Amino acid sequence: MSKTNIVTTGPASPSEVPSRDEILERAKEIADYAAKNAALRERERVLPFDVFKLIKDAKLGTLRIPEAKGGPGGSISDYIEVLMILGEADSNIPHALRSHFNFTEHLALTPVELEDRRHLENVLAGKLFAGASTEQGTKRPGEITTQLSTDGDRYRLNGRKWYATGTAFADFGTFSAVDEQGDPIGVLIPLDREGITILDDWDSMGQRMTASGGVRLDNVEVLPHELTTRRLSSQVGRHSSALRQLHLAASATGAVQGAVNDGIDYVLKQARTTLHSSAEIASQDPFVQKTVGELSAGAFAVKTLIREAARTLDKTAAAFAAGDEEAIEAALLEGSLATARTQIIASQISLNVATSLFELGGGSATSAERNFDRHWRNIRTVYNHNPLLHKARVVGDYFLNGTTTHLREGRVF
Repeated sequence: MSKTNIVTTGPASPSEVPSRDEILERAKEIADYAAKNAALRERERVLPFDVFKLIKDAKLGTLRIPEAKGGPGGSISDYIEVLMILGEADSNIPHALRSHFNFTEHLALTPVELEDRRHLENVLAGKLFAGASTEQGTKRPGEITTQLSTDGDRYRLNGRKWYATGTAFADFGTFSAVDEQGDPIGVLIPLDREGITILDDWDSMGQRMTASGGVRLDNVEVLPHELTTRRLSSQVGRHSSALRQLHLAASATGAVQGAVNDGIDYVLKQARTTLHSSAEIASQDPFVQKTVGELSAGAFAVKTLIREAARTLDKTAAAFAAGDEEAIEAALLEGSLATARTQIIASQISLNVATSLFELGGGSATSAERNFDRHWRNIRTVYNHNPLLHKARVVGDYFLNGTTTHLREGRVF
């Protein structure tokens, strides 16, 4: 996949950044557009470059930048709402924005240094950020073999990354590496730089259009100011970790509501009653009505869980703004617990909705053209990112024994 296929927006001044309300409205318009061909696009595995051009033009990626830094000043609750709006049309779309909003959360909560000022200007202009840390073929997750070596007063980057979600649609990418002493280091570079090849090789059963495959880095030039040293274990890093987890759940929640929408549309336009039904049309069948009611209730429950977790993380952001160290630590722990517990239960409800969708019809509900199975596959794929059994055990260990080791490490909680 060539980066020449990617359309980017031109520079813009901060005064042209849309308001929080405008972004929410534009997200709905983009979702309406994306929903029209969602089943076909997923079936034929067509990456949504056109949708991401609209996202850049609408500057949805500016949402979390505070007004004091030239942005709309949207809350975490606003941002999660945008993800669910987009995910209702196609859960691949919000998922592919995960790295971008992880990056902008740092800009939102920390002082803007010189290099961050450049990145902030790019975000406000509509540019998107992505990247990859993980690699395939290592003995354990988190091991890095990508090498950063010196080349005069510059550096060269060589390696191959995996799980590069959203990088095909982005303008800048962050990549992890080790330096010549074996110490961890990161780089943040433009993705149109020579030597970067984004590979269209994501082979998952779900979330097929998130561009989550590989990136090959062949002798890529890196300038000194493009080195980064951000750490997952910092307070902002820990907060962002919880936010990344909620981002995944919000993407899957969009798929849940999408399944409900597809089910209602199917009943009204296509489904027939069963042979022994007393109803004339499917919409009058009491069992169909009951199933739709349960599907709707499931989607409502999941969205309510997600919104409550988002409000919890908004409290963390407020604690950062207040600068109270004790309050920040308490909020970080509560945010990790909230997002983990939300994922544990939301995953169960979500998968049940995506399975029960097929109870609304017979064989025609399984038509490849309708592609209803994409909802289950997408939800299952999202919730496979980090083991939910591990999350449940860690939460249980906390309430039984007060153990906070994993809750405070800034990785998958």
